Amino acid sequence: MDTFFKALTLSFRIEHDNDKWEFTEEPHINRRQAILQKHPEIKQLMGYEPMTAVYVSATVIGQIAMAALVTHYQPGWLPTLLLAYFVGGTLSHSLGGAIHEVGHNLAFGHKYGWANRWLSMVANLPLVVPMAVSYKKYHQHHHRLTGHSELDVDIPCALEVRLFRNPFTKFVWLLLFPALYSLRPFVISPKPLTYWELVNMAVQFVFDVLVFKALGMRGMGYLMLSVYLGLSIHPMVGHFISEHFLFANNQATHSYYGPFNYLFYNLGYHVEHHDFPYIPHSRIKRVREIAPEFYNHLPYHTSLTRVLLEFLWYDHMGPGSHSISDKNLSHPEIYDKMHFVPTCNETGATASCLTNQNGATTTNGHGLPSGVGRKRK
Repeated sequence: MDTFFKALTLSFRIEHDNDKWEFTEEPHINRRQAILQKHPEIKQLMGYEPMTAVYVSATVIGQIAMAALVTHYQPGWLPTLLLAYFVGGTLSHSLGGAIHEVGHNLAFGHKYGWANRWLSMVANLPLVVPMAVSYKKYHQHHHRLTGHSELDVDIPCALEVRLFRNPFTKFVWLLLFPALYSLRPFVISPKPLTYWELVNMAVQFVFDVLVFKALGMRGMGYLMLSVYLGLSIHPMVGHFISEHFLFANNQATHSYYGPFNYLFYNLGYHVEHHDFPYIPHSRIKRVREIAPEFYNHLPYHTSLTRVLLEFLWYDHMGPGSHSISDKNLSHPEIYDKMHFVPTCNETGATASCLTNQNGATTTNGHGLPSGVGRKRK
């Protein structure tokens, strides 16, 4: 079974917990093999991008400079809040994208893993809390076990699904997202601390102390507020939802093609990234150009702001709409009723092609064909 087009929602998995489930394969394996068989030249795109270190350094310096300016000029609470949201939040999220990129050893290559780790710790500095090395450790499982309902730490837990169901509580979920996303791996799949994680903690502690001594609570507060706003109610947070949540079909992963890709290292090219995780941000766009027959028919997002609004507004969306790749062995017939919905036009789909609107699409709130499972309200 091609699991890439046969994903179900986490809510459906929870509601049918007594069924027999099995994780058979990571949903991008067959795609990767088929693409490389037809386009072996894609292998030439793999490697690393040293310029990433330059971009990271510039962003870190820029964010520290902003903290220094806030300390020096001491603007009121409203200008500080606006700066932390529009400037600091954007820079902080960009550094989060850099940590993802470097976590794949795409700055200096696999041969120099230690250099990638140090660069990720540099990117971590303005984010206040040590997380770069731990992120790399747990993110590897996300790629190897994409959609595994128990071991993919990007998937919300059952308690999140039960608590955050309506627009208000889903907004609260976004407000809590920095904590939920950071702590979830240690709850779902705890692992022993590594040497590099301890180094990350020590480096971050020294940096935080130096910033506090040099810039005081105002500068440190700006950095902390930037991280929180950049990872909670910022438009760029929409990529966490656009990537693996089922808006209207059974496709396990979706891409986002829009302007924010320039700021978070083309992370929006997410189908391409999962197909080929060892192609750096500077060349990942070429995958779709080389193999358009594998990508141009897939629905994609064009607005992360719209993703967030639809996530909040639509009843069938929420933490429970995250895709899972576990196969339901008790009811295999549900997969026979699934039909892939291609893009709205020959060049690709807009965000509206991914959203149930006026009953126009063929799926219900579980990412299932109409008539299968509980229908959305």
